[in-house]
Amino acid sequence: QLDGKVAIVSGAGAAEGGIGNGRAAAILLAKAGARILCVDRDLERATETVNMIEAEGGEAFAYQAETTREIDCEAMVAKAMEAYGRVDVLDNNVGIGSQGSVVEENLENWDRVMRINVRSMFLAAKYAIPAMIDGGDGGAIVNVSSISALRPRGLTAYSASKGAVIALTRAMAMDHAAEGVRANCIAPGPVYTPMVYSRGMSETAREGRRKASPLGIEGSGWDIGNAVVFLC
Repeated sequence: QLDGKVAIVSGAGAAEGGIGNGRAAAILLAKAGARILCVDRDLERATETVNMIEAEGGEAFAYQAETTREIDCEAMVAKAMEAYGRVDVLDNNVGIGSQGSVVEENLENWDRVMRINVRSMFLAAKYAIPAMIDGGDGGAIVNVSSISALRPRGLTAYSASKGAVIALTRAMAMDHAAEGVRANCIAPGPVYTPMVYSRGMSETAREGRRKASPLGIEGSGWDIGNAVVFLC
């Protein structure tokens, strides 16, 4: 499906050797034939993902970057071009959670959530899109938002940031469709990933999340990864 393609996956590492959204997407994109630039602020975690990909016969390269920094995003795309000569896919997974109402939220945390959840995707796309266009074949961008963007409750900064991701994705899609660049967004419901369980979550809380889902289940990183491959 993606033979000969090159994918940049941000947030490609995962805590405790687990499978997060980015790691799952990187592994599944590689299985589909793409070569992967695994990007994470933690190089060791990105390297673990590369090792998983290579163990199954895929090709990948680990790259350390802080995607809230413009210089890092520019260098990230340049590295993909240097290593593989093209960019076809950008999968933006970087994000953090936050709880609290408008009254409870503080400005410092609000700015931090917006910087990590929205600015990182803007900057990554800003440099990836020209590379996709220059390659002559366009490309595909997949941004990970959240159901909280559509059904917010007690998650003011997080919900607002994920709503911004949806709007940003729509803008990308409209602005660059004529140049062959597609942009789509995934808005998952409850997903049990290392980012969730590394902070600690009781079985009672997990059961509450499952009951809140119409299907009575929670997702995994593999669900998100499969959606990414489908959209590419």
